Order: sequence, then C-alpha cells, then structure tokens
Amino acid sequence: MRVPFLSFSDTNTAIKPEILTAFEQFFDSGWYVLGERVKQFEKEYALYNNVEHCIGVSNGLDALHIALKALNIGPGDEVIVPSNTYIATALAVSYVGATPIFAEPDIATYNISPASIEAVITSRTKAIMPVHLYGQSCEMEAIMKIATTHNVVVIEDNAQSQGATFNGKMTGSWGDMNGTSFYPGKNLGALGDAGAVTTNNAELAQKALVLRNYGSEKKYYNEVIGFNMRLDECQAAMLSVKLKYLNGWTAQRTEAAQWYNEGLINAGDVIMPVTHKDATHVYHLYVIRTQHRNALQAYLNENGVGTLIHYPIPPHMQQAYTHLGLKKGDFPIAEAIANSCLSLPMWPGISKNDVAYVCDTIKKYFNSAL
Repeated sequence: MRVPFLSFSDTNTAIKPEILTAFEQFFDSGWYVLGERVKQFEKEYALYNNVEHCIGVSNGLDALHIALKALNIGPGDEVIVPSNTYIATALAVSYVGATPIFAEPDIATYNISPASIEAVITSRTKAIMPVHLYGQSCEMEAIMKIATTHNVVVIEDNAQSQGATFNGKMTGSWGDMNGTSFYPGKNLGALGDAGAVTTNNAELAQKALVLRNYGSEKKYYNEVIGFNMRLDECQAAMLSVKLKYLNGWTAQRTEAAQWYNEGLINAGDVIMPVTHKDATHVYHLYVIRTQHRNALQAYLNENGVGTLIHYPIPPHMQQAYTHLGLKKGDFPIAEAIANSCLSLPMWPGISKNDVAYVCDTIKKYFNSAL
C-alpha cells in the first residue's frame, strides 16, 4: 500500500468541471491582469475572512512584504517573529531593511509564546508577526494586548491557517495588516503562486493596492516606489471556485486528524498535536514529534508512506542569517522541534484506511525497533 504525503486527486476531480469553465471564461475574456475576477475574489475572501479589505497579490511572501512597507517599517526597526517559522516570515522583514528578532514557541502548540514575545521587546520593536503554524491560531488576545501595551503593530502570517479561529475570531482578521498564501499545497491553494493581504483599515488597504501595482493607482502615474506583486486573473478565477469548498475541505482535514489522534494512542514516544483550549485547528499539517524521527521517516518511506519535515533548520541557523550572529543553542525549543517533528500525510479526501495504514506502520516501527 502507498500513501503519499499530499494528493490533489480527490479535490481536483470534484471541482474539475467548474475549474475548466472558469478557465474558459477567463481565457475568452481577453483581460488577464487586475480585472473583474481579482475584484470578485477579493470581495469573496474578505467576506470569508470577516475583514473589510482583501488585496490580492502574487504570493504569501509578497503579502507580508507589502504589509511591512505599508506600515512604514524599515531600517533600524525590529520585528518579532517565531524562532520556528518557515524562512519566508523572516525574509519579508529583511526585504524592508528591518531586523527579524526571534521569539520561542510554546512547546505544546508550536505557536509563538506571548511570554517569549514580551521577553524580546525593545525600544526598536515596531511589529509582532505571529505565524499561525500548521493550521492552529496563535494566542491572539494575549498578543494583541502586548502590542497595545507597547504601541507596536501586528502582522499575522496566516499562510497555513485560513479558517482557524481564536475565541471565535478568525486568523487574518486580528492584526493591523495580515498576509496569507494560496500556494497550491495550502488549505486554499491556487494552481500556482498567489497570496493576499487582509486588513480592516481602509487607508492601509489603499496603500497595499498602490504598492502591489508599481506604486500606481492610475496607470502611468506613480505615487510611490512600488512593486509588480499582483494577483493575476487566472489564479483569482481558480480561487473563487475553490473558496466555495474550503469549509468542507477543512471538515475533512479535521476528521482525518481525529483518526490520527485515535490511531496513534500508545505509539512509541509519539507526541500528537495539541490545540489550545481557545483555538481551532484546520490541520494544514498533522505534525507529530518523536526522538526517533529520522529512523521512523526512513521506515515509513520504505513502507510506502510519504512524510515531510517542517522545518529541519530553524531560521537562526540558516546560512542566510549568519550576519545576525546567532548560533546553535540560542533557541532550544525551536531546535528541539526541528529535530523531532514529522508531518504525516494530510489532505481533504484522505481515507480512514490510509490513515489507519500510516498509524499501523508507525506502531510496527516502534514494536520492532524498541
């Protein structure tokens, strides 16, 4: 039996007729950049995310970059980011000339710890960038309270958690500006690169609109030095089709996670995901931890189970950030997670039999190896 890490077959088959119709309409329209399909999707996603404004952009990294620029963050400023995030979060900070300051996660939820944020705030701190990792919301009420106390802005990185909530309020709707990704593997994925900025501030939304399009609101009249970071019409059309299915796909991910939770009881030293009591989890990834990670991954691969490691090298240990003067041991929680985490197969439509096979294979490894 083979269980891939990710499969699009179930979702693609279900929506193929609608996707082909949407593409044909896009193709026949003769309008391919910043047209009605982008506007339509922006309205739809803003409504879904319970925000006033959505600005479609080229990808999730560009969304964070634009948010930082719109909030006038730049050289000399510090932005607090998780020590265990994907490097794109830190890259966006570097793009504007600011310095990423790493803060440790909660070892149970993997999300940035409010206490660790407090510990690294300085007079140069201008923003906090919480990442809703793997599909679970950060502790946003505590984070927003810290931001208010210290007069700093919040930029949510919502690339992995579209539809997740904290105390009933959606991720991507808390911060001053927020970025999300529609990379194909995300819970709401385009058929290529795509992203969006979300905000409830009309002035900031207007800044983002101008920045994404060469710094221009009116063609050939450039107000600021901007970028070419536009969401294209084709991807917007695809996303409009897929957005209608997102809640159902999330329900399937949640059900699959429960199958894992039940199937991995007493499986060696496996630590299963923990959800904060006030948060919801949309399971972009189902991530376990084990001190036997590398050997277990090899065994699963030999037995037809695909897995990935998110993420094997924390940002502070990447060659790209050696200039920060950080070293191994500076962020022990992030390093412990990086050395022990393993992402198991997860997608809408994964079958109970698939999950059972993965769980049984994990148990067989521990029964034979220990």
